[in-house]
Amino acid sequence: MKKRLGIDIDGTVTCPSTFIPYLNQSFQKELTLAEITQYNLAPLYGTTEEEMDQWMEQYEATIYEQAPLAQHALEMINSWKDEYELFYISARGKHLYNITEQWFKKNGVHYHHIELVGSHDKIAAVKAFDIAAFFEDKYDNACDIAEQCGIPVILFDTPYNQGPLPKQVIRVNTWIEAKQQLEQWFHAVQGDISL
Repeated sequence: MKKRLGIDIDGTVTCPSTFIPYLNQSFQKELTLAEITQYNLAPLYGTTEEEMDQWMEQYEATIYEQAPLAQHALEMINSWKDEYELFYISARGKHLYNITEQWFKKNGVHYHHIELVGSHDKIAAVKAFDIAAFFEDKYDNACDIAEQCGIPVILFDTPYNQGPLPKQVIRVNTWIEAKQQLEQWFHAVQGDISL
């Protein structure tokens, strides 16, 4: 049976700076990704969480439709399509499924399943789908998934996800590095089994 990889979408498969131009325009700021040092954007843009939620509801569909791929994501993910089952588990709401699936098709990103859980709590989905490794950009998600599911989590380094990491969370800078780390992890685990 093929191992299943769990993959977050926003800031992982898509470029982590995707939302910044839209936010800057709406809130009249000129922030760069380097200045986005926390996941909660409201204080950085001088607004309330409620207003930020309303902004997201208004613009998310347009942004998701046009989101650029993270560098090397397409090649690395598609190189796994025959070796692993690719399960995308995202905090996006279920109402965004059609837009999300169309984006995958338009960009040629291979998938076996897309699960939109509608919240940042992905633990139940990771367990239900028997995910062997997860790819994430949100710091607390990465730590929680690694600790509660006992699987390796590849965390894509961004200014907003800094902090100490549990042993099973591996910080990477690129999708090329992510692929290398995943293969090293699975190779080491197989080596342990054969001893």
